[in-house]
Amino acid sequence: MTPQRILFATMPMDGHFSPLTGLAVHLSQLGHDVRWYVGGHYGDSVQKLALHHYPFVKAQTVNQENLEALFPERNRIKGTIARLRFDISQVFLLRVPEFIDDLRSIHQDWAFDLIIHDVAFMAGPFIQQLLGVKTVAIGVVPLAETDDNLPPSGLGMQPAKTIVGRWGQHLLRYVVQKIMFKPCNDLYNQLQIDQGLRPTSGFLFDSAIRSADVYLQSGVPGFEYPRKRISPNIRFVGPMLPHSRGQKRPFEQAAKALQHKRVVLVTQGTVERNVEKILVPTLEAFKNDPDTLVIATTGGSQTDELRDRFPQPNFIIEEFIDFSSVMPYASVYVTNGGYGGVMLALKHNLPVVAAGVHEGKNEIAARIDYCRVGVDLKTETPKSSQIHKAVERILADNTYRQQVRKLGREFSAYKTNELAVQYINELLEKQPIAVLAA
Repeated sequence: MTPQRILFATMPMDGHFSPLTGLAVHLSQLGHDVRWYVGGHYGDSVQKLALHHYPFVKAQTVNQENLEALFPERNRIKGTIARLRFDISQVFLLRVPEFIDDLRSIHQDWAFDLIIHDVAFMAGPFIQQLLGVKTVAIGVVPLAETDDNLPPSGLGMQPAKTIVGRWGQHLLRYVVQKIMFKPCNDLYNQLQIDQGLRPTSGFLFDSAIRSADVYLQSGVPGFEYPRKRISPNIRFVGPMLPHSRGQKRPFEQAAKALQHKRVVLVTQGTVERNVEKILVPTLEAFKNDPDTLVIATTGGSQTDELRDRFPQPNFIIEEFIDFSSVMPYASVYVTNGGYGGVMLALKHNLPVVAAGVHEGKNEIAARIDYCRVGVDLKTETPKSSQIHKAVERILADNTYRQQVRKLGREFSAYKTNELAVQYINELLEKQPIAVLAA
C-alpha cells in the first residue's frame, strides 16, 4: 500500500469542518499523510486530531462569527436574497483567489496527490485544473444539484405534485439562477477567466458539485427527494460525523431520564448565541410539565443565566453534552436544523422538530417534513406553543416513529468511512488507498 499525500481544505465553519474530521482521521490511521488547510481557531482542532495544519496566509478568515464586524455595510442590505448574494460573494467567492495563492504555496512545499474539500470551498474546481490534482468534494448539506423534478435549492421548497406545480418550479429555477443569483454566477465566471480558465455555462453550485472527480454526499438516498437524474460522480456514503475520541461516555443522568414519561433534547448549535430563539421557548413550553424532562445544551451561551431562570427539577441545562450518549434516552430532538445534528438524530431513530431557515437549514427542515421523520416549524423564532404542539404531534402519531426507524435502518446500512475510502480508491486507480476490512 503506497501512502498518499492528502490535503483537506474547508471553510472555517463548524458545519463544514467537523463532518470531515472522521474521514481525515480514518485516512491518517490507514497510513496516509493527511494534512489540513483551514483558518481561524480550527487550526487548534486540526492539531488535536494529530494532523499537520496549514493556516490561512493570504486568505482572510470570514464566517458567521465575524461577518458583520468585517462588513458593517451588510446590515444596510434589505431583503433576504440581496443579503444572501452578499454573503455568497464575500464569504465564499471572493476568497477563492486567496485560497488559490495559499494552496499553490502549499503544493510547492508539499505536492499533495488529492484534495478533499467541503462543497462550499469554491477553490476546489480551480485547484483541480490549475494544479492537476484529483478532487473529492463533500456534501455537508442536502444535495443541491439542480434537477428537473425539483424546485431550486435554497428556498426550502418541496417537490411539486402537479403538472402546473412543476411548471411553476421550472420557471422559479430560471428566475433564481438567471436573475436572482446572476451576479454571483457572473462573479464565479469572472474568477475563472482571471485564472485563465474557461467559464462555466451552468449554475455555479452545480459546477461545484459536477466538476469534482468524486462527490461524496453525507446522508442517504432516503433523506433526499426523488430525482429525474443524478450526476455520475455523486456517491452517498451515509452520515459523515465528527471524529469521536475514545470510548463513548455513558450519560450520567440516565436514571433521571428513565424516570420521566418523555425526554426532549434541545439545541440551537454553537454559532447561534441568541438563546431566545429556540432554547427559551422550549424550556417555557415544558416548565409546568413534570412528566417531561428537557435536556438543553447551550453551546456555551448563557448557561448559568438559563439555569437561574429555569430552576425546574425536570430541566437539565449544560454547555455541552455528548449527543451519542444522550440521544438513546430522548423522545424528540428540537433543533435549528444543523445537518450534522439531524444526521446523528436520525441515526439514533430520533424524530426531529426543526426551527431553522437561514444558512440552508430550510432545506434540511423541508426534508424532515417530506420524509415524515419530524415537523418543520418554518421559522427561526418559534413560540413555545408551537414547539409544545409539534412535540405532542410527534409523540401522538406513530407514523413519525415508524418513518424514523425506517430511515435509521438505511443509515445503519452505510459504513461511512469505509465507503468513502472505497470511492477514493477507485478514483486513484493507479495509486490505491487501502480499505479497512469490514
